[in-house]
Amino acid sequence: MDARLTLRSRRAFAAGTALCFLFAAPAAAQDDSPDEERPRGRLVTIGAGAQAYPRYPGADDLGINPMPIVDIRRPGDRIRFEAPDEGWGFGLLGRESRINIGPAVQFQGRRDEDDVGAEVGNVGFTIEAGAFVEAFLGDNVRVRAEGRRGIGGHDGWLGDLGLDLIARDGDRTIFSIGPRLRIADENYVDAYFGVTPEVAARTGLAAYDPESGVYAVGGVAGIRQHFGRDGRWGIHAYARYDRLVGDVVDSPIVAGFGSVDQYSAGIGLSYTFRVGGRR
Repeated sequence: MDARLTLRSRRAFAAGTALCFLFAAPAAAQDDSPDEERPRGRLVTIGAGAQAYPRYPGADDLGINPMPIVDIRRPGDRIRFEAPDEGWGFGLLGRESRINIGPAVQFQGRRDEDDVGAEVGNVGFTIEAGAFVEAFLGDNVRVRAEGRRGIGGHDGWLGDLGLDLIARDGDRTIFSIGPRLRIADENYVDAYFGVTPEVAARTGLAAYDPESGVYAVGGVAGIRQHFGRDGRWGIHAYARYDRLVGDVVDSPIVAGFGSVDQYSAGIGLSYTFRVGGRR
């Protein structure tokens, strides 16, 4: 792993972990109740793993990055379902609400010209901040939409629409699979798939100005498996596939240096322990 990728990974890991703790604490706090019969304290799940995903949107090779795992809940509360590709955040209407809204944050690593193999311009590290709305249609189907705005880096707007089919055995096993639709504005597609006249003159690539709209369709599957007598240890794994569609497919950057097929996968190990309350 080169030094640039290592620095990028550390930055994303640190930011993601800090934000997750920031978001998880209020989410846990909102479940507080004067009911003296409820167990006290918190169940904290922490862990880490490794994940591989494209070095930049449209890339044909993968980078290896850390996969932080963090969750906080009240004893007796069941584990909240989370899809592997959703943003960091928490529901403002409570963990068990069938309909929920809240903040959502994701990260996009820096794209260097060296990553592409041509002088097409750098795109800085991006914090994508926004919100989500989701609804459970029964116990086994969830629909979710996220809208996020890039801060720094690509400076674009993104939208993710997804449906998840969920199968769970209590908190022991949680499996999900479902389709995805990904939308982006002109700033985003220009940053990763556009070729300005200046870049065209410098590289010999054809100038290209892609339109905004749906830029990828795909799906994601994930599993969370707890084991041991008390279920303290857990394995988390996912696989994701996106197919670039629309104007971005004809980008000279994708055609010459990248791929329309975008694969991701990750696996990690977690441990759950109790903080506060009676032992």
